[in-house]
Amino acid sequence: MSDANLAARTTQKYLIGLTGNIATGKSTVAKMLSELGATVIDADALVHELQHKGTPVYDAIVAAFGSGILDQSGEIDRQALGSIVFANAEQLRVLEAIIHPAVIIEGQNRIVTATTRIVVYEAIKLIEVGRAAMCDSIWVVVAAPNVQLERLMRNRKMNEAVARQRIEAQPPQSEKIKWATVVIDNSGSFEETRRQVKVAFEAIKVNAA
Repeated sequence: MSDANLAARTTQKYLIGLTGNIATGKSTVAKMLSELGATVIDADALVHELQHKGTPVYDAIVAAFGSGILDQSGEIDRQALGSIVFANAEQLRVLEAIIHPAVIIEGQNRIVTATTRIVVYEAIKLIEVGRAAMCDSIWVVVAAPNVQLERLMRNRKMNEAVARQRIEAQPPQSEKIKWATVVIDNSGSFEETRRQVKVAFEAIKVNAA
């Protein structure tokens, strides 16, 4: 598909860029948006797909970080890789330089082929990698730092030191909020979050009509 045709197909969609720092609850909000009728494209899920054994991304990651990041089946062990890149900003930049271009291309393809008018592109680094400009609105999910910490320790079984390292490796939430069309505070109850999402989505539906 030519660049012109791709751009034309993309403009037929209303694209919500959904972002937020680690453990703020982006996936929870994405699920709610899906239930309300949007197509959701999860950039993190694309990363999983694109780095399976036998793909160009896999080969590039192993070349950069060595075979020590592989599990017994030869697939990339995300925890082993994460322990390297989240402890070293330069190594993180190396990984992102490998992954992000491939994710952008695949994400664009899925936006174009989505069957709904409203599409949600969920990505933790949506703003940092320059993808905000492609979106019609930016939704930022936030949560109190103590809530992020508790979720990482409970849901991902991280100890406190590792959980704090993951949180502190990211820019402050306030940096994302500067870009926001909609801010969803996911510090409270599920029902309160769902109420915020529904109100914001109904407004988006009017704009997308």
